[in-house]
Amino acid sequence: MSRVLRGKRCLVTGGGTGIGAGIARCLARAGAASVAVLGRRRAPLLRTVAAVRALRAEAMAVTADVTDRRAVAAAVRRAAKAMGGIDLLVNNAGVGGPNGCALPGPDRWDEIVRTNLDGVFFTTRAALPFLHEGGRIVTISSVLGRFGVPGYTAYCASKHGVIGFTKALALELAPRRITANAICPGWVDTEMATAGLELMAAGLGVDFATAKAQAMAAVPLGRLLEPEEIGELVVWLGSSAARGMTGQAISHCGGQVMW
Repeated sequence: MSRVLRGKRCLVTGGGTGIGAGIARCLARAGAASVAVLGRRRAPLLRTVAAVRALRAEAMAVTADVTDRRAVAAAVRRAAKAMGGIDLLVNNAGVGGPNGCALPGPDRWDEIVRTNLDGVFFTTRAALPFLHEGGRIVTISSVLGRFGVPGYTAYCASKHGVIGFTKALALELAPRRITANAICPGWVDTEMATAGLELMAAGLGVDFATAKAQAMAAVPLGRLLEPEEIGELVVWLGSSAARGMTGQAISHCGGQVMW
């Protein structure tokens, strides 16, 4: 990967595990000067920090729950001051899983929507004073921001909401030449995906391998993506090559969504 982000200062929420950790590593490989990772649990954040430093980028961990407006504002301010500003904000923190509405299931509406949608709003608003003209915001949505899945009302609603937020934000920030885009991943090889496949297996009454095979049958490329594949798209969106792209929701999903 070429060092197209040389000198950039980046903040990644949910940076301790999964897609967030993969994004942080890709930013470092692309030459970012510093990468701050924000999340609730310090131990996984520190593992990401170690990985980023091994790639010769400065790194720091800041702990906060993105659903806590005041805590996330303080954490973003701390990271921004330590790095001397923010050039790229990556809103990645999120939770998945089912939520009951017309179908039986756990009532997790508040938890899921507050994390996946409110958390994006709180983090973005906290970061805006530190984003310089020409900065970038990339928010991780999902293919479930493109279509519905029964039993996943809260997750689908929150990820659809992220796309609407991104489009409005892009217009608000255009005078400052700050771009805002969303990425809609499909199945990515993370703990969250494993948990989803386990739930699918239990619901279907089949083993994990069978559930995974059925899920991959709906993916034209027939495989899970790796977290770094999402990270590489984030790098591109943060680079000068994407300076004219804003307000877009890009599906990166092995072909699950083709619009």
